[in-house]
Amino acid sequence: MEALIPVINKLQDVFNTVGSDAIQLPQIVVLGSQSSGKSSVIESLVGKSFLPRGTGIVTRRPLILQLVYSPKEDKEHRSSIDGTIELEDWGVFLHAKDKIFRNFEEIRLEIEEETNRIAGSNKGICPEPINLKIYSTKVVNLTLVDLPGITKVPVGDQPADIEQQIRDLLLKYTSNPNSIILAVVTANTDMATSESIAIAKDVDPDGRRTLAVVTKLDLMDAGTDAIDILCGRVIPVKLGIIGVVNRSQADIMSNKSIKDSLKDEASFLQSKYPTLAGRNGTPYLAKTLNRLLMHHIRDCLPDLKTRVNLMMSQFHSLLTSYGEDISDKSKTLLQIITKFASAYCSTIEGTSRNIETTELCGGARICYIFHETFGRTLDSIHPLAGLTKMDILTAIRNANGPRPALFVPEVSFELLVKRQIRRLQEPSLRCVELIHEEMQRIIQHCGSEVQQEMLRFPKLYESIVDVVTQLLRRRLPTTNDMVENLVDIELAYINTKHPDFYKEIAMVPTMIKSVDGNRQNRPKSMYGKFQSGYEPQPLSRSNSNPQLNNGDDATSWVSNLTSSQNGIDPQEMNNHVVNNVTDSVKADGDLRSVLSPVKPVNLLPQVPINSNSYRKLSEHEEHDCEIIERLIKSYFYIVRKSIQDTVPKAVMHFLVNYVKDNLQSELVTHLYKADNADQLLDESEHIAQRRKEAADMLKALQRAAHIISEIRETHMW
Repeated sequence: MEALIPVINKLQDVFNTVGSDAIQLPQIVVLGSQSSGKSSVIESLVGKSFLPRGTGIVTRRPLILQLVYSPKEDKEHRSSIDGTIELEDWGVFLHAKDKIFRNFEEIRLEIEEETNRIAGSNKGICPEPINLKIYSTKVVNLTLVDLPGITKVPVGDQPADIEQQIRDLLLKYTSNPNSIILAVVTANTDMATSESIAIAKDVDPDGRRTLAVVTKLDLMDAGTDAIDILCGRVIPVKLGIIGVVNRSQADIMSNKSIKDSLKDEASFLQSKYPTLAGRNGTPYLAKTLNRLLMHHIRDCLPDLKTRVNLMMSQFHSLLTSYGEDISDKSKTLLQIITKFASAYCSTIEGTSRNIETTELCGGARICYIFHETFGRTLDSIHPLAGLTKMDILTAIRNANGPRPALFVPEVSFELLVKRQIRRLQEPSLRCVELIHEEMQRIIQHCGSEVQQEMLRFPKLYESIVDVVTQLLRRRLPTTNDMVENLVDIELAYINTKHPDFYKEIAMVPTMIKSVDGNRQNRPKSMYGKFQSGYEPQPLSRSNSNPQLNNGDDATSWVSNLTSSQNGIDPQEMNNHVVNNVTDSVKADGDLRSVLSPVKPVNLLPQVPINSNSYRKLSEHEEHDCEIIERLIKSYFYIVRKSIQDTVPKAVMHFLVNYVKDNLQSELVTHLYKADNADQLLDESEHIAQRRKEAADMLKALQRAAHIISEIRETHMW
């Protein structure tokens, strides 16, 4: 089990190289207030004076100290190349691992210089650790983390929040559940006010991973002792309480050796605490820490192995998503262009590997627009929308001109049906607009693998979006023109010989006959023929009209005039007029004198000025309107069905399929240029940095997994 600590040291080296705190390695965290003897305890464990000394805050960066037992026959750590074969002890810094520090005074200076280099010289702190490895024939294998001393009041140039900064740094290391907390307290102060014990209790309430070290036992007031403290009746910790005696400031100034200090410590404990001397002192502390750390590593190792394997998988996936470094930029550019074009077309065709499950996209949305949005919009347009019966009647009369027609004029039908067909143009153009928007939207929905590369190369992404946008924009007028032409084609020629429409026309004579049959069964009263409420007046002719020589001529004229009016029987009208004229001639003897004072009949008492004018229509007028309405409906449905079928086809041919077929060549033409590759494939800085960090972390994890796998289960017990 002795091999476990070197394993953790190797893992510490691996992960400190990448500067990662992701792996919580087992280690001993040294915690204490300023001037509590924390540095003296660490130096006693090493057997050398190598830590910076002075007033105020001296330790301003975490020092990760790895103690490696290296006997003379240790070939793993000793080498003739670096001259360490005959050395008793030496040090190596991670930031200067090619340099061997044989003099521990040089180690002290290097710690001070490295601290000032990162943390500055204003007594501020820095969380970035210094890694020092000490090889010696006199140490036990340990991994210690020396943290800045707890302080309350800033001094000198220290920032005002120095207390909070130090506390945050201490919590970062002590909160690690795999760490052992070495809380250093002084015997000559009240334990209830100890800052190190308070912090340890915050992160380890039960004291299961806290070991207390009581310093300055020799400085307690006369008549007092630390029996209660050393027996565990004051400090609530589970791993034990060990008392030590450090060198005094006078001993340090006089360069008293650690070896002599350890002898004096043993003498003091034997004389002052004879029953507890065997379980206190620096040598016992070193052995206890070694034993606790080994057992702690053994308990943490299985979970650590699982965590390393899990993180390896995560960082491998992350690194893959960032892509590999580019060696041939022209080749990579062509590959990305091809991949994007393929992904874009696959999204339209529905053959993409990553099918969206939360919303419609690509080809599915295009299909929805064609058959749901566009189709329903056309279905909602009524054939007679915006068309009143008075509009139809006015069109019929205007088409007749001065000549009353026996049948419904074809011109009125054509005029009205064209008006209704034009209503199909706006939704058709709106359909083109929606498809164009979706084609633009597909750029963001063309596969996660392409999106990742687009994030990696933002300039290339912008250029691709610009090329696709311009291509779609160029095709939009062509598609709109074609759709407009489809409607214009329908307007250009009203095909009354259309097979479906011809059936409807064939029924018109039947409708006319049915109305004529109904008309013959009506009463033989002239006044009953007028449906508008106006009664006819006695007829007369002005002096400008040709002279009527006899009753037959008059009857003929009236008959011709009235025969064209709706609902008036010519024969009945003739009889009525002849009787009136004959009676008048008999009375006065002069036809001219009879006709001259009579006012002309107003056969059109109400002429519609616009479509809003309203009057009750005659039966014949109603019938004519119904015929026109029926024909308009029939022909409109035929045209609407055609437009509903041809507009999607036109949009697919002129826009969707054209873009699919020409997208790659368009991208290659505009982007695949030798002088463009470097610029377009310029990665964003954060992606390049993340790839490097992910690659370094993956290497560290792979190395860690290899180190852990070397441990045999038999070595753990």
